[in-house]
Amino acid sequence: MKKIFLIILFSISLFHLRAQEFLCDVQVTAPTVEGTDRRVFDALQEAMYDFMNNRKWSNINLKIEERIECTMVLTIRERISSDEFKGSLNIVLRRPVYKTSYNSVLLNYVDDNFQFRYIENQPLDYSDNTYSSSLTSTMAFYAYIFLGLDFDSFSPFGGDPFYQAAEAIVNTAQNANDKGWKAFDGTKNRYWLVENLRNAAYKPMRQFMYDYHRQGFDIMSEKPDEGRIAIANSLSLLEKMYHDRPGMFLLQLVLEAKRDEIIQVFSQGSPQEKTKVANLMREIDPANSSLYEKIIRR
Repeated sequence: MKKIFLIILFSISLFHLRAQEFLCDVQVTAPTVEGTDRRVFDALQEAMYDFMNNRKWSNINLKIEERIECTMVLTIRERISSDEFKGSLNIVLRRPVYKTSYNSVLLNYVDDNFQFRYIENQPLDYSDNTYSSSLTSTMAFYAYIFLGLDFDSFSPFGGDPFYQAAEAIVNTAQNANDKGWKAFDGTKNRYWLVENLRNAAYKPMRQFMYDYHRQGFDIMSEKPDEGRIAIANSLSLLEKMYHDRPGMFLLQLVLEAKRDEIIQVFSQGSPQEKTKVANLMREIDPANSSLYEKIIRR
């Protein structure tokens, strides 16, 4: 009995050390696609789940409780052929806040340029430095973006190696016919997302990710006033980028992810803090300026 217990304990410990990086919820829906055997969508959902959660994406060993929480919701709008589909991919990345049960959203984005091929029960093959398919390359791309953003929020520019991996996927996709990988496919796609993250001129955006979360949110449970001040100071980095590049894709993504959170945080601030932050956010997020009135009114 003791031997069996030791074997079980060793197995648990081994798994604990080698836990994959993601705890990713995957959903596949096809509300407007008619006349199709729904089993293919169930199989695709399971395959995507396994691809994200059961693959080792780095040489970093995370504990079970440290796995990165994210969501992928694939909405299929059209079945072009028996094995070709078109739709959108909504990706959400969350980060735990120290000593709280709260998860802060790092990214909430809908990728509409998503057309791919999938054969039911076919393994999802992928290898770095090779463009395997639109489906696996897109998921791998976002896996590395998730890792990069998460590590950026815990250490200054800690996401560098993961953005490099995401950029390598973009480079391998340049000769593919699939959309979303090239500069001329639009101003808001995978190409521009990793370009913004890798561009040295836009480093204040990545510094913001660290200052806002690690220097601000992570101390708020014990020192709420100091945490709020640090968050307010981090917003000046967004202001700088707005003045330099008001239409930058990454800036718009950050504002989308953080807008409601910022309103909630500074609704608890002093009158001076409320006024300062409300004015700053109205300046850099003019399309939603009326929403920031909530900071002052509360």
